[in-house]
Amino acid sequence: MRDRSDAVARPRDEMLTIPQVIEEIGIPRATFYRWRACKKGPKSIKLPNGSVRIRRSELDRWLTSLEEAA
Repeated sequence: MRDRSDAVARPRDEMLTIPQVIEEIGIPRATFYRWRACKKGPKSIKLPNGSVRIRRSELDRWLTSLEEAA
């Protein structure tokens, strides 16, 4: 049985939509899709309904990797 305090202690990794991501990093939608096609953007998850989501942790990791490369 899971301890409920465990769920409170660890927040869920937020699943962002593409509009949320492009607004946050300030790029056009077409740029995001081009980066995604070239595998240069953050890793994404395609849900069974066809929607695409990006985990907050993955977006943060990807942005950090760009800082380190700069």
